[in-house]
Amino acid sequence: MSLKDSVLLKLMENPGEFISGEELSSTMDVSRTAVWKAINSLRKEGHAIEAVTNKGYCLRLDPHTITEGALRSELSSRYKDIEIHIFDTLDSTNTTAKQLALAGSPHGTVVMARSQTGGRGRLGRSFHSPKDGIYLSILIRPNFGSAYAGLVTTAAAVAVCDAVETVCGLKAGIKWVNDIYVAGKKVCGILSEGMTDFETGRIESMIIGIGINTSVEGFPDELLEIAGAVEGEYSRSSLAADIICKTLDFIDDIESRHFIETYKEKSLVIGKDITVYKGIYKNDPGEVPSRPARALDIDDDGGLVVMYTDGSRETLISGEISIRL
Repeated sequence: MSLKDSVLLKLMENPGEFISGEELSSTMDVSRTAVWKAINSLRKEGHAIEAVTNKGYCLRLDPHTITEGALRSELSSRYKDIEIHIFDTLDSTNTTAKQLALAGSPHGTVVMARSQTGGRGRLGRSFHSPKDGIYLSILIRPNFGSAYAGLVTTAAAVAVCDAVETVCGLKAGIKWVNDIYVAGKKVCGILSEGMTDFETGRIESMIIGIGINTSVEGFPDELLEIAGAVEGEYSRSSLAADIICKTLDFIDDIESRHFIETYKEKSLVIGKDITVYKGIYKNDPGEVPSRPARALDIDDDGGLVVMYTDGSRETLISGEISIRL
């Protein structure tokens, strides 16, 4: 762990309290000058650290700011040392994560941004990503066969729901296949993308992109009918860390499919009348053929089992559905 992170962790253990530079230098076994440089570096990252002569340094925690040190301090011991990259603004965290994957970054690498200028959703749609939402991508180096790749989004959806309920105290549900809802409105979208070796056909890496609305202030009027936010008094670092840890835990044991039952329990579509769209549309659902159906179940591969009005059944592996929530 770097000196900067060690200093931050020491300050975070005593939030709102002053710790002298002498104590920090003694604890870290470094010079006072080295501590001062670490403090300045942390301030540049956005940490609100107050310095008072003869008293030392004090961290004023802002639960809305996610920094590397704050995020790392919330991760479980298993993931304390994962590679983390945090930016103020990116075109897309998934795009940056893909670049890191090609450069050789390891399994579990996390990319985060405080805003995105080109956030993407499924089927090529844009994902509105204003400042101070939670936008993160996790790089996966699969140790499982391609048959399990479709379960990655399913696992991430359960991880997000669990984290929202645990950290924020809000009841969350899943609209198949990748949307998270709170109080009847979409608060999170998930986009999983794979990178394949064309010679072997093996999936070399996968990127799980997760975007969470923490406010709908400034959202376009046309989005306010469907968009909600994970609001309340909670630490965004805690929420992001819980999502990362639970996602990686599920992925590590993906072949057991033990999260499928939870996915079913949190499903907002099972037992509901839906409309199935056969094709890809970006704006107007009327662009592609559709069929009314009833959602019956989620199978062990995350597929949606539906029954059409003529009595025939089908398991949807991917695609688009609509439902009135």
